[in-house]
Amino acid sequence: MMADGSTTLAPLVSVLIPAFNHERYVERCLDSVLEDPYPAKEIVVIDDGSNDGTAHVIAAWIARHGHEIPIEYSSRANKGVSATLNELAARAHGEFLRLGASDDYLLPGGLHAQVRYLREHPAKGAVIGDSVVIDADDNPIHASGMCDLHGADKRLYLSDDGIRRAVITQWAVGGPVVLIRKSALETVDRWNEGLHIDDWDLFLRLAARDALGFIDVSVCAYRLHGTNLSKTRHAPTRVKNLLESRQVALRRLPLFDEPHATLLRAQVHLIDAKVAFLQKKAWALAVHMAAHACLRLASRLKVTHGVPRTGKA
Repeated sequence: MMADGSTTLAPLVSVLIPAFNHERYVERCLDSVLEDPYPAKEIVVIDDGSNDGTAHVIAAWIARHGHEIPIEYSSRANKGVSATLNELAARAHGEFLRLGASDDYLLPGGLHAQVRYLREHPAKGAVIGDSVVIDADDNPIHASGMCDLHGADKRLYLSDDGIRRAVITQWAVGGPVVLIRKSALETVDRWNEGLHIDDWDLFLRLAARDALGFIDVSVCAYRLHGTNLSKTRHAPTRVKNLLESRQVALRRLPLFDEPHATLLRAQVHLIDAKVAFLQKKAWALAVHMAAHACLRLASRLKVTHGVPRTGKA
């Protein structure tokens, strides 16, 4: 029986966990999947070449709990998160894939809420929820990863047009908050293994097809700790990630019609402006900010004048 009292057979959810150097947190992650009341689930976890005790912690957890939940586990040399996610998806048996992270954990009821949304909205290929934000010791930091951490306006996520604009201009997803149909993942070619900014690329493709939905439910705890914080403060890494984001935006531009194509072009100039700021190039910063402002205005004018959007994805 489902949590809402329905006797409809629950579809299988595969929780995909790419694990890397999270020996301190991975047990809590696995516990959270086991503790979630959703009845039809499996865990698919790969240790992606960790050089700490992550693999040992996972093996010990399976020895204790492997009889309680179906689990498939392998440990191998490091290939990176995108390759690991593609391998996890290929190994999964579920109709729905829940994207996990070995340093975060699921919140009870999230799986049921997301499965229910996708069953009620068959045209949607994936649904995102919100997260609570915690520190390394499980202490709460923010009640909403979307609003408090990323400054998002959740009202944008209540329509297909709003989701497209949000994905293009301010992707505000914090943590493993996505449930995706395995069939939908096949149609957008999974994760691009040549990218570090793999999530934005995937969600641009989904948003272009109006295949992304949203529920205002906290479905996971997103952990901020030393490792993931340091990546955002290192200027050369930020420049590298920004340049990759620019490449992603240009590659996915043909998927969008107006006004969203113009909005994505504006975002390219904003990315260029951020790079110029980090590289202390004042003139380039001013030029790209001006271009960004002009294109943002143009996208709003195209909405005002009723430019149709047909969708190309």
